Amino acid sequence: MKLTACLERALGDVFLLNGKECPFLLRDLLASEELAEVFGRPVMDVLKVFIGSPCGLNLRNILWHGFASPHEIPPKSCAFCTRYCSVMILLTAGLGQLLERYLQRTEAVLARRPLVALTGLEELAVFPDVTSEVLSVLEEVVKKSTFVSKVMLPYWEAALIRFRSHRFADCAMLLLTQLETGLRRVFATVNECPERLLTAESTALYTTFDEILAKHLSDGKINQLPLFLGAPAMEFLWDFLNHQEGPRLRDHLSHGEFNLHDFPREATTQLLAFSVVLLLRFTDEDVSTAFKGKAAIKSLVALAEGYTAHFHPISQLKKQVLSCEKSIRVWPLLPLPQEAEEAARLEGTSEARACKSLITEILRELYHHLPESHGAVGDGDGLPAEMWPQLIRELCGTPVPTLFCPRTVVEVLTVLRNISAQCARASSQVVASAGLRHQQWVERRLRSRQRQTYLHMLGSIKLLSPVLYLILLLIALELVNIHAVCGKNTSEYQQYLKFLKSILQYMENLVAYTSQQKNKWSETIALTRTALLKIWTFSEKKQMLVHLAKKSTSKGVL
Repeated sequence: MKLTACLERALGDVFLLNGKECPFLLRDLLASEELAEVFGRPVMDVLKVFIGSPCGLNLRNILWHGFASPHEIPPKSCAFCTRYCSVMILLTAGLGQLLERYLQRTEAVLARRPLVALTGLEELAVFPDVTSEVLSVLEEVVKKSTFVSKVMLPYWEAALIRFRSHRFADCAMLLLTQLETGLRRVFATVNECPERLLTAESTALYTTFDEILAKHLSDGKINQLPLFLGAPAMEFLWDFLNHQEGPRLRDHLSHGEFNLHDFPREATTQLLAFSVVLLLRFTDEDVSTAFKGKAAIKSLVALAEGYTAHFHPISQLKKQVLSCEKSIRVWPLLPLPQEAEEAARLEGTSEARACKSLITEILRELYHHLPESHGAVGDGDGLPAEMWPQLIRELCGTPVPTLFCPRTVVEVLTVLRNISAQCARASSQVVASAGLRHQQWVERRLRSRQRQTYLHMLGSIKLLSPVLYLILLLIALELVNIHAVCGKNTSEYQQYLKFLKSILQYMENLVAYTSQQKNKWSETIALTRTALLKIWTFSEKKQMLVHLAKKSTSKGVL
C-alpha cells in the first residue's frame, strides 16, 4: 500500500515535467502521454496491468479499498506473493533509471511538490488520546464484534501493533481499509444488496466509501446506511474522509501526499477511538454493556454520540463569523488622538445619520426573528453595542443540519462565506490602519491632508462598526435558516443570489476603499448607504431566508 501511494506521488511529479495539472486518478495518470514520453508506452502498459486498471491485477485499488484478506496476501515465504512485491520494487527502481536518463537527455529539472501538512489538529482532536485501557478493550472487541470479519482480524491486530510501535501512518492505513470493509458489509446488509460485496471486478461497479457514505444508491433509492449509523457517525466519517477543508485522511494517504514519518498521533487516535465505539454497536448487548461500563469507554461513547460536523461549509462559516466578530470587538479599544472630537462631526453628517436610521429600520424588520433574549431594538437608536457580540455568538451556536446539503444550500453558503471573508479583511485593515495612523499622528509624521484623512477614518469607523455587525447578524440569521432556500422557485432563488452578491460587491468595494493604498474613507459613507438601502428594500419584500423559515429563530435558538 505504501509503495503504490509513494509511486503514484512520484509519477505525478514526473508528469509535471511536461504537463500542467496532474490527474487525480491513478488510471488517468498512467494513461497520460506525458508519462509515456518519459518512460515509454510499453513500461506504462506494464504498470497499468499491475496497479492501474480494473482489467488488470488492480493491486492498488484491491488493497486500498480493503478487498484483500490476509490469506490472499500470504507471508514472505509465499513465492507467489513475493513475486508481486518483487516485480513492483524492480519496476519502481527501473523507473528511476529511465527518469535519470530522460533528465540527462533533456536537461530538465524534476521539482518535488510539497507534501500536505495536517493543520488544525486541535479541531481534529474530538476524542482524548487513547490509553492502554482503551487499546486493550479494542483488542477484545475486534474478536467479538460482528463488524469485523474473521478473515480480516489479523489486519486489526496489525493496526494495534503499529500504533504501539508509534507507526501512526501505518496504523491509520490499516484502520481506514478495515473500516471501509466493515461498512461495506453493513451497507450491503441494510440496503439488501448482497451483490455489492463483490470484490473489485472489472465488469462491475464495486462499493467504496464514495457509495457507502452517499445519500442515494446507484439506482436512485435512498441509502439506508446513514439512517442506520445515525448522523453523528456519518458526520465523523464525512469530516475525516470527504469534506474538502477536512483532513481527507484516506485520499491524502492513498495518493502519497503525507509525510508518513511525521503523521500525527492525534489523527490516528481519532480513528481508533471512533472504531471502538463503532465496533461496540456490533457486539452482543451483554458484552457491549460490560465494556461501556468502563469510564474511559463511556466517555468515548458520549463524545461519539454528540459529534457534530467540524469541516462542513456550515461549520466553517460559523467559525468565520465568530472570528470576524472577535476582530470587530477590538475596534472600541483602538487608540484615539485628543482631536478625535473632530471625527464625531462626520458621524453627524446627513449621510451618516441616514445610515444609522437604515440600520435601525432593518433591525426593526428583523425584530421577530431575533432570539427572545435579545429581541428588542434599543431606544430607537439601533441595537446596543454590547448586545451585538452576544447575539451573533448565540445564533452561531444554533444547530443547523449539515448532512447531504442540496446544491442550492451549498451555493448560498459559498456566497455567505465570501461575504464573511471580505468582512474579516475589512476589519483587519481598519485595525492595522488605525494603529499605524495613530502612531504617525503621535509622532507628528502626518501632513495636513493626511491628518484630515485620519479624522475621516475615525468617523467612518464609528459608522462601519455597527454596519459590519449588521452584516454578520444577517449572515448568522440566514445560516440558521439556510435550508429554507430549498423552498424558493428558480426565479426567487436567482433574485436571492443576486441580493447576496450585491452585499458581497459592497464588501469587496469596502475592502478596496479602506486599504492603505486608497484611503477613501469619506467615500465609504455613500457606499454604505447604498448597500443598506438594498438590504432594507430586500428585507421589506420578506424574501430573506429568515422570513421564509417555518419557525422563527427565537424558537430555534431557545
